Amino acid sequence: MTAAMHEWGADPDRAALAVLTVHGRGQDPSFMEETARRFGPVPVRFFAPEAEGNTWYPLSFLEPAERNEPALSRSLRVLDSAVDTLARAGFPAERVALWGFSQGACLASHLALTAPRSFAGLVLFTGGYIGTSPPAVAGDGPLRGVPTVMRSIEHDPWVPRYRVDETADLLRRAGARVDLRVDEGDEHIITDEACAAATTLLTTVANGSAGTAAGHAT
Repeated sequence: MTAAMHEWGADPDRAALAVLTVHGRGQDPSFMEETARRFGPVPVRFFAPEAEGNTWYPLSFLEPAERNEPALSRSLRVLDSAVDTLARAGFPAERVALWGFSQGACLASHLALTAPRSFAGLVLFTGGYIGTSPPAVAGDGPLRGVPTVMRSIEHDPWVPRYRVDETADLLRRAGARVDLRVDEGDEHIITDEACAAATTLLTTVANGSAGTAAGHAT
C-alpha cells in the first residue's frame, strides 16, 4: 500500500539520514514540517506520508486493537511501504529514523515493536503501543542498540503516563537505548527540550556516532 509522500529538508543526494515522519490525529505533514523547523539545521531529509482523512485509526490507541481495524492494519502497511520506498531511494532501514507525534508516535511505536527493523533511531513524542495487550518482544532483535528519544507530558489529556512508561520498557527489553523524559503539565504539546533531544539524536546518528545520541540512555 502506498501513500503520497511529502518531503523537505536536506537534498536527498546529500542527506546522511532519512526521517520517516508520522503526524498525529487531525494533523497533516505540514504540522510536522513546522515542528521540524524547531530542530534547527540537521543533515537529514524528512519523508512524511499523509493519513487518509488526517487520522491513522478511528478510536483511542488504548482500545482493543481489533476495534481500530481495518484502519490500523492499513496504516501500518502505509509505513511498511514507506520504509520499502525509502530503501529503493537509497535509504535502507539503518539510514532511516522513525519520528512520530501523538497518534503518529503510537503508530510508529507499534510498528517498531511489532515489525522491528534496524532503524537508525526512534523519536517518539507522546505515544505508546496500540491496544490492551503489550506486543511480545525479543531482546536479540533488530532494535538492539537503536538510540531512542521518548518525550511526553505527565498529565497529557490523551496519552497516559503509564502507557508511555510501558512502551519505553518494551523498547528497552527489545534492546533499544531509550532516553525517556516526562515533563510536568497537562497540555498536548511538543516542548523545546523534546525538539533539542531530537536534534541531538538525528545529528549524532547522521554523523555516524549513534552510540552517544541519547544522553540519558538506559
